[in-house]
Amino acid sequence: MASRRVWMGAACLFIAGDGMAMQARGPLLASFEAEFGASQSLLGLVAPAGTVGFVVSILAVGLFASRLDVKRTLLVGAVATAASLALLAAAPVYWVFLGALLVQGASAGVFRAIDRPLLSHLYPDTLGRVFVLYALAWAVGAVTGPIVVSAVLELTGWRWTFLLLALWFVPVAVVVAASSLPTTAWDERTIDRRELRALCRRPSIAGTLVAMALVGGIEGAIFTWLPYYVGTFTDPTLANLTLSAYLLAYVPGRLLYSRVVGRVAYVPLAIATTVFATPVLALVFYAPGGVPMLASILLAGALLSALFPVLSAFGVEAAPEYSGPVSALATGATYLGIAVAPVAIGVLAERIGIAAAMSGVVLTLCGLLVATLVSVRRLTTA
Repeated sequence: MASRRVWMGAACLFIAGDGMAMQARGPLLASFEAEFGASQSLLGLVAPAGTVGFVVSILAVGLFASRLDVKRTLLVGAVATAASLALLAAAPVYWVFLGALLVQGASAGVFRAIDRPLLSHLYPDTLGRVFVLYALAWAVGAVTGPIVVSAVLELTGWRWTFLLLALWFVPVAVVVAASSLPTTAWDERTIDRRELRALCRRPSIAGTLVAMALVGGIEGAIFTWLPYYVGTFTDPTLANLTLSAYLLAYVPGRLLYSRVVGRVAYVPLAIATTVFATPVLALVFYAPGGVPMLASILLAGALLSALFPVLSAFGVEAAPEYSGPVSALATGATYLGIAVAPVAIGVLAERIGIAAAMSGVVLTLCGLLVATLVSVRRLTTA
């Protein structure tokens, strides 16, 4: 029991640091512009640099998880993440900085390709609750990231942000190196191409991947465009705070779901959450300004915070012997949505305006509900 908690603690500590690092990039864009003289188009490469490395890494490692030494892989991921963050702090030119960001994303992907599958084997009976708590740790880190940036910039230069983040991952590496895995901690089956195709054709897995891509699209659109949208009719400072409020709502939301998820099945919980979140999110985009909009943003964040951990837990439980590949594919599908949706919103905004374009988020949520219902029907029929 104690050993399981040590590994759970290491995974949560890592994911919290990863959330901090991810949400620290946006507030530092102006500092990168001033330091490196990068244009706005070059600054736009910051998000893709971290995301591409992460997705490629998590897919490559996750699909071959059964062949890897778990402890060694986690240790490599933690050490490489700390080292790449230190390199970000020392980067002399912008291209070196982008390269280090690519490595940092890839390093985080190595660790995260293994940590959730490991937790699924360590906690098979309470998988949903563990995944929600794991996601809660990310939310705490994501909310803390911009606060850390503000504090660092108030006292010193932006490079110290990445040095502090690098130090965050040192205890993770120490815990991983010093701890031993329980003998039953890893029970992954090796998967080949034929089995992978068959796995993706299962209704439960196919439904999970479609749903996760839509969840990623919703989150990506909100993370990227919510402050910009709110800034069209209110003060820019207040507009930036709306995203902080949305992320902050993830913390109590996921804390609540960690208690509920063991008592309610995954799919009904996801459907109920989506049904309630759809009109709430519509209120954000169809009734702009004032207290109702801010209340809707907070409530939408609390409701939508359940979808990623609950749906990913459903997918892993549907094929526990392939938790590494399923977790990697689900995360890859999520980040595909995160990458594609903001671009689509931008294209629409140029043609029909940002307010109308953001209504696409509500339509995506409706699509998620339809995809989940179709998956449930196919599973029931099967």
